[in-house]
Amino acid sequence: MFKIKRLYTFMLSRFLPRFLMTFCICLFIVIMQFLWRYIDDLVGKGLSLDLIAELFFHAALSLLPLALPLSILLAALMTFGDLGEHIELTALKSSGISLTTIMKPLTILMVFVAIGAFFFMNNALPKSQVKMWTLLFSMRQTSPTLDIPEGTVYSQIPGYNIFVKHKDKERDMLYNMLIYDVSQGSMYPRIVAADSGRLSMTEDKQHLVLTLYKGSWYEEMKGGGGINGMSNDLYRRESFHDKEILIPYDANFTRMDDETMKSQYVGKDISELRQTIDSMRLKVDSAANFIIAKMRTQPVCGVPLQRSVYQDGKSTIVPVKEVQMDKPVDINQLIKDLPDNEQQMLVNQALVRTTSAMQDLQFQGYPINDDNFIIRRHQIELMKKFTLSLACLIFFFIGAPLGAIIRKGGLGMPIVVSVLLFIVYYIIDNMGYKLARDGRWEVWQGIWLSSAVLLPLGIFLTKKAVNDSAVFNPDAWLNFLRRFTGLHQTRKLEAKEVIINEVVTADALSQIESLKSACQQFLNRYPGPQRYLDYWRHGYDKEAIKAIAVQVDNVVDYLSNSRDQMVLNKAMDYPVIRQLLTYQPLKNKTLGIVAAVLFPIALPLWLVGLRHQKNLKRDIQQTIKTCDQLVAIFNGEYSREMEYKESAD
Repeated sequence: MFKIKRLYTFMLSRFLPRFLMTFCICLFIVIMQFLWRYIDDLVGKGLSLDLIAELFFHAALSLLPLALPLSILLAALMTFGDLGEHIELTALKSSGISLTTIMKPLTILMVFVAIGAFFFMNNALPKSQVKMWTLLFSMRQTSPTLDIPEGTVYSQIPGYNIFVKHKDKERDMLYNMLIYDVSQGSMYPRIVAADSGRLSMTEDKQHLVLTLYKGSWYEEMKGGGGINGMSNDLYRRESFHDKEILIPYDANFTRMDDETMKSQYVGKDISELRQTIDSMRLKVDSAANFIIAKMRTQPVCGVPLQRSVYQDGKSTIVPVKEVQMDKPVDINQLIKDLPDNEQQMLVNQALVRTTSAMQDLQFQGYPINDDNFIIRRHQIELMKKFTLSLACLIFFFIGAPLGAIIRKGGLGMPIVVSVLLFIVYYIIDNMGYKLARDGRWEVWQGIWLSSAVLLPLGIFLTKKAVNDSAVFNPDAWLNFLRRFTGLHQTRKLEAKEVIINEVVTADALSQIESLKSACQQFLNRYPGPQRYLDYWRHGYDKEAIKAIAVQVDNVVDYLSNSRDQMVLNKAMDYPVIRQLLTYQPLKNKTLGIVAAVLFPIALPLWLVGLRHQKNLKRDIQQTIKTCDQLVAIFNGEYSREMEYKESAD
C-alpha cells in the first residue's frame, strides 16, 4: 500500500505542474485570439481598465472549454513522454507495475476534472457568457474617443465627415477644416469650410461643441413646386466670423441589461434549456397543425371540402358530401378532348395556382423554420454541457498512451502532436456543429461527431501502449510499406565480437546447395510468365515461396557467425524473398475464374502481378548466383575477376 501511495504521489507531482502550466498557456493563447477578433470594438473607446479587466475575466471563463481539453492532451503527452525519455517508465514496468496502474491516479484525477467541467458548463459558464456578451455589446455601442487625425477624413462622428489639414496640440486648435454634414440626409447636405476651429465636449458628455472661425456655410434646401410643375430647389450661403455647432454625441459607457442575454441560449442551464425546447416544440406543433388544417380546407380541383350553412340565423361549417360515381373518370382523356388553346390555358391556370399555393405555404413556414432554428441552438447548447467532460477523458487517453509510445518529453514533439490532434478535433467539431445548426444532421449526430471520431483513437492508443506495441516504429511501418508496394529490402550484417556457434564449412556448403536446388526447382516449375487465366486459377505456389524465404533466412543467420568478412559481405547479397498477395491472388480456382471474368478489374491486377512475379524470379536468380559465389569462397576459388565477369554477364 505504501508503494502504491508513493506511486500516486509521484505521478501527481509530475502531472499537475505541467497541467497548470499548459492550461495557463492554452488559456492565454485563446484569450489573445479573442482579443484580435474583437480588437476593433475595444480600441479608441476610452474604456476604463476595470471594464476591460472584467471583460477579459469573463472571456477567460467562457473560453475555458476550448483550452481545457488541449491542456490535458499536452500535459499528458509531456508527462508520459518525459517518463519514457528518461527510462523511468521502463523502470516502473520492469518492477511489475503495468501502464494501467501507472495511469490510475491520473485517471481518477481526470474523472474529477470531467465532473467539475460538467458543473462548470451548467452553472458557471452561462453566467460568464451573459456578462461577457453584455459587456461586449455595450462596448460596441459606446462612441469612440475623439482623435481627429491630420490629412485624412474622420467619419467616427455619426452624420459628419471632418477633414483637418493641420493640428496644434498645445493650443488644441484645428486648421483648414472642411466639414461635410449629412445628419439631415444625404440628399441635402451642408458643407462648412473654416480657417480654424476647436472641438470640445459638454460636461454631461452628451454633445460635442464645434467652434469655428472665419468660414463659409453652404446648404441645399428643399424648395416648393416651380413653374410648369418643375421643382425649384433652393440653397443658402453664409459667411461667418465665428460660429458654434452643437452635435449630439453620447460618449458615456452605458451597460446593457443582463436580462436580454439571459433569455438567450447562452445564458441558460440544463433545466432552462429543456423548458425552452419543450415550449418551442409546442409552439411549432400548434403552428404546423394550423397550417395542415388550413391546407385540408383548400378546394380540390375547384370543389370545396367544406361549405357554410345558414340555419336559424347562425352559420355553421359542414363537410361537403362525396359524389358517388358509377364509373371512374379519366381526367387525361377529358383534357385531351379539349381544344389546344383551352388545354394550354388549363395548364397555365394549374401552374399559377400551384405556384401560389407553394409560395403561400413557404411564407407560412418561415416562422416555423425560425422556431426550429431556435430549438436546434438550444439543443446544441444542452449537449455541449456534456461534451466537454467526455472530451477531457478522451484527450487524456490519447495523450497518456501516445506519450508512452513516443517517449519524447519537453515542449517540442508534444506541442506538435497536440496541436495537430487538436486541429483535427476542432475541424471535426466545427463541421458537426454547423451541420447540426443548419438542420442537415440531427443535433446529437453533429455535436457528438468529434467525440465519436476520437474515442476509437484513444482506445486504440491505450491498447497499444498497454501491450507495448511499436505503433510508431519506423522500421515496422517501412516493412509493411515494402510488403504492400513490393519495394525491395536490403540485408545488413556486421561482424560479431563474440561467436558461440562457429561456421562449419561442410554444413554451410550443404545448406547452400540445398537452397540452390530449391531455387532451381522453382524456376523450372515456372519457366515463363503466366497467362491471364493461369494467373487467376493457379498463380505461384506461396508455400514454395515461403519455404525458399525461410531457407534464405536460415542460411544468412548461419553465415552471420562467420569470422570471414568476405563471407559476411557476400551473405548480404542474398535478397529478401517477400510474401506478396499478387503472387497468388486467389487459392480457389472457381473464384479465380469468376475474378478473371471481371475483365476491367482483373486485367490491371494481372499486369501488376506479372511485374511482381518477374521481380521474384530475379530475386531467386540472384539467390542462385550468390550461392555459387559463396561455394567458390568456401572452396578458395573465388576472386574479384570472377565477380566482375559475372556482373558483366
